[in-house]
Amino acid sequence: MSTTNKPAASMLFLSRIIFAALAISLFASSAIAFDLKDTAGQPQRLSDLKGKWVIVNFWATWCAPCVKEIPDFAAFAKVQGDKVRVLGVALDWDETGKREADERKVKSFAKKVGLTYPLVLGDDKSEKSFGKMKGLPTTIVYDPNGKMVFQKTGPVTQEMLNRVIAGEKVS
Repeated sequence: MSTTNKPAASMLFLSRIIFAALAISLFASSAIAFDLKDTAGQPQRLSDLKGKWVIVNFWATWCAPCVKEIPDFAAFAKVQGDKVRVLGVALDWDETGKREADERKVKSFAKKVGLTYPLVLGDDKSEKSFGKMKGLPTTIVYDPNGKMVFQKTGPVTQEMLNRVIAGEKVS
């Protein structure tokens, strides 16, 4: 005679399946969701960019490695054309409490250092979409299906981006 309680074991198994399904759906939705406006007032949504590689670069004006990599991102965007969307997210723009003046300052700085791709001013909404950055610069790459395939805190070069979109493992 078996001492196993089959209904209890079935319930435990079922609860594990439900928990796993919830975890997968929560992870999947967070991995594909961002909906932001750039400084030109244009929406930047991952869902609208399906079919393109999407590179999101978090930076700050005071971050020397961030500023140094901006020309690489601009050159990469130019060479790749419609195949790629590069998006810069400035995280240091609201420092004085005078948001409009700070916004003008960051936009002017971005133009001066060669940032030619869409610029988003980081805020609570961008933090909810991507989470809090642990360091700068941080770059996230999404494949044409909207799946995050690369994330790096630290400088990224044009050559690294080319390798990522070629399907190579890059660290």
